[in-house]
Amino acid sequence: MTQRLAPAATTLFGHAALDGDISVLPRIFEEAINLAVLTRPLPADIVLSAQAQCQTDRAWQFSWLGEVDEAFTADLRRHLPAPEAGDALIDDVSTIASAIAFLFETETVGVRLRLLDSAMCPRFHCDNLPVRLVSTYVGPGSEWLPAHAVNRAGLGAPRPERPDIVTDPSAIQTMANGDIALIKGSGWVGCEERALVHRSPALAPGEKRLLMTIDPA
Repeated sequence: MTQRLAPAATTLFGHAALDGDISVLPRIFEEAINLAVLTRPLPADIVLSAQAQCQTDRAWQFSWLGEVDEAFTADLRRHLPAPEAGDALIDDVSTIASAIAFLFETETVGVRLRLLDSAMCPRFHCDNLPVRLVSTYVGPGSEWLPAHAVNRAGLGAPRPERPDIVTDPSAIQTMANGDIALIKGSGWVGCEERALVHRSPALAPGEKRLLMTIDPA
């Protein structure tokens, strides 16, 4: 059974920072931290705007690499399944993407929104990049493992001789809708062997997940 992060905690397991204040996100630059999570309840207008984009039977995703400007918001609106209900979602995505660009001192970010009906990365893994923002608008959030519950010898392509990655299934942690998480990957200098181990959640039949990821470029 997965566990929900305790909202009162500031640092968990010695490597995960969690807070309801945006000041938690810069903690990703601390050497010991490989996960920084801004916990937030999604406002009702964003919930409704996001849910409206899920009322489609077609596979849908949006990708952008560039500045967060008027061209970005216009392109996102054009690609939404329900653009007439998109204002709150567009504003939220733009605000988060701009904040990440500011935090990492870059003008270019890679933004992707995906509407999923199955787990995108169902096996626990580490990202092969420096850092990625992950946030779920609709559906279950990403799952991750504390360092003490990981056998890193099991990471990589599954093979019969590889051991299980998870040493303590009861330690699996789950992010909530609205949480904004910065995840260090193995491409972060100094974190090659300490990248966060995480996975996409399983979805029930008929369940959908609206996922956003942002990569500073």
